Amino acid sequence: MPNEIVTAPELAEPVGYAHAVVSGPGRLVHLGGQTALDAAGRICGEDLPAQLDVVAGNVVAALRAAGGVPTDIVSIQIFVTDVAAYREQLPALGKVWQKHFGHHYPASGLFGVTRLFDEEALIELMAVAVIGAEDTR
Repeated sequence: MPNEIVTAPELAEPVGYAHAVVSGPGRLVHLGGQTALDAAGRICGEDLPAQLDVVAGNVVAALRAAGGVPTDIVSIQIFVTDVAAYREQLPALGKVWQKHFGHHYPASGLFGVTRLFDEEALIELMAVAVIGAEDTR
């Protein structure tokens, strides 16, 4: 079964990357890194919570375009340009997380990076999902 490249119509047109790639008979979805880009390709949000709101929405949109839902995410990687600011804003970030993902917390890692591809981006998320995965807790 060949890999399926998925482009979410409400996201900025990907250039040199894919929003999502679906592979295998188990519908494994690799979600490309999402920043706070709007549909026109501009970074939105002045701070981490505002950008996370857009980023998480983009992740969910890419996943839905591949046929999945947020609880299908099994792994997520968080890249931030300022780990100290992330720690300071955890309560606000947690509220944004729950808005998009509820109380679903997949395996995750947080990585401090010098910068992201878009200079104005403060945060980027990458994820892996298995469509139809159930949270058995």
